[in-house]
Amino acid sequence: MNKTSTKQPAGPVLDIRDLVVELPGPDGERLRALDGVDLTVRRGEIVGLAGESGSGKTMTALALLGLLPHGGSATGRMLVDGDDVLEMTPRQVRDLRGNRVAMVFQDPMTSLHPMLTIGKQLTEHLRHHKKLDKRAANARAVELLATVRIPDPETALGRYPHQFSGGMRQRIAIAIALACDPALLLADEPTTALDVTVQAGILRLLDRLRRENDLSVLIITHDLGVMSALADRVCVMYAGRIVESGPRADVLRAPRHPYTRGLLDALPHPGGGTAALLPIPGSPPKLGQAPAGCAFHPRCPHAEQSCREDTPTLLSLTPTHAGACPIDPLAVAVPEVSAP
Repeated sequence: MNKTSTKQPAGPVLDIRDLVVELPGPDGERLRALDGVDLTVRRGEIVGLAGESGSGKTMTALALLGLLPHGGSATGRMLVDGDDVLEMTPRQVRDLRGNRVAMVFQDPMTSLHPMLTIGKQLTEHLRHHKKLDKRAANARAVELLATVRIPDPETALGRYPHQFSGGMRQRIAIAIALACDPALLLADEPTTALDVTVQAGILRLLDRLRRENDLSVLIITHDLGVMSALADRVCVMYAGRIVESGPRADVLRAPRHPYTRGLLDALPHPGGGTAALLPIPGSPPKLGQAPAGCAFHPRCPHAEQSCREDTPTLLSLTPTHAGACPIDPLAVAVPEVSAP
């Protein structure tokens, strides 16, 4: 399913600048879920967005697709091949969604409709976006299922989601997302709840599709092992802000933000034997309850008085590596993370 040779737009596929997302609170107040997020994804690149639950990873993807919760608002810039999503009409966003930007959700058993056949779910947006007739749409659906290695794709079109394993359902969800040849794929925890061997297969599939189709991927996960296996660059998010970003090797082998280091220390490492894991103390702040200064300072072993008062911005540590910790207490490497 290689794309035809066409001139690609210059610049990154995705360019997010100063993205702020606010959601309505229970008493009518506005709660800030994302606070000045900057993020880019270049053509053919896989960027990992990591962080604990509630850090704002999925909210970033939902803002891009115009799927914020009721009453939510977004400001800033979200450029897809130079077009600002936040300036689009609702009709234009619908045309973008599933066509130029597609998303694979965390649980395919809930994102796939249980009462519709796989064939119906594969062909409905092909017919909507690409204006294919039934025969052409079915032929394309068979091609997509073969691409993601679903056995006997012709028969699979007439089956229902519950008739497939979890790993096969995730492959089908990826096929649906790729149906209209999007420039950007958003993959939200695509290996959650899958066993290790199935996880590895999904990661190999995403990497192969990226290479074969010049596909750009933003993969959202809390699992840094997934990042080590797949991502070209890694962005670490905490309390709605990017706190560290850079090439995979720089961020995962020599982190410069205490939060990134805490995430790595909490993972088992090869050769670690029976050594105890080191959890990050405390919990992330709830929505709208981030402390003043650096949001991580109540959990940080290196916090100083300035961390309690000043909100840090991303600072260039090298030409490609940035961190939002002005005291920069880390300068030693950590063991390499093992991939699934």
